Amino acid sequence: MRKSNFAELASGFGSNLMATFNPKTKEIDCKIVYYGASLSGKTTNLIRIHKAFTKYVSGEMVSIDTQSDRTLFFDFLPMQLGKMKGCDVRLHLYTVPGHVQYSSTRKMVLRGVDGLVFVASSLQSQRKENMLSLKDLQQNLKVYDISIFKIPLVFQYNKRDLEGQGEPLMSVDNMEKELNGQLKTPSFPASALNGSGVGDTLKKCLNLTLQALQREVNWTK
Repeated sequence: MRKSNFAELASGFGSNLMATFNPKTKEIDCKIVYYGASLSGKTTNLIRIHKAFTKYVSGEMVSIDTQSDRTLFFDFLPMQLGKMKGCDVRLHLYTVPGHVQYSSTRKMVLRGVDGLVFVASSLQSQRKENMLSLKDLQQNLKVYDISIFKIPLVFQYNKRDLEGQGEPLMSVDNMEKELNGQLKTPSFPASALNGSGVGDTLKKCLNLTLQALQREVNWTK
């Protein structure tokens, strides 16, 4: 894992537009961001994906460390998805720092986002943090004139592996009502620590994102 700084992070964001087409490489670049409160499991998700799907990873994972949180990103080329408009799809997977003081960084990471995974901790003690983070996401998307109701979005209810280990957990049904009651997007119980639900979450987000791109974007040769 390579460490970098915020200047490098910002330089890779490009414009506020959706996925871009590179005619030279015949690739479509799209960006998926893992959003959520601090300690919800965003970083663990990306580390798990990076390790489990090594053959689809282009380059190393880059980590930008803050005092108490990290932003991670790496390129991902899932060839098994096939081609879109005759082009390969290259993904850029990002996390955001969850702590409140990094609001400006979260806004920056959302620039040019095409799809989102909202990682919510199942711990009862993090119920308030989940809800505040979802509200924060909605507000930050508005900066780029994006509606949370229209962008491809998948919920992941993480840390289900802690059930029965003395940690009070919220039920999946309750999390659905509180976080996804209005949005009604796909959701998955998961454990980023052991990998359960991580692949399913990413796959669904990829499918929704590519479907949205096919509907909304006319690529030119």
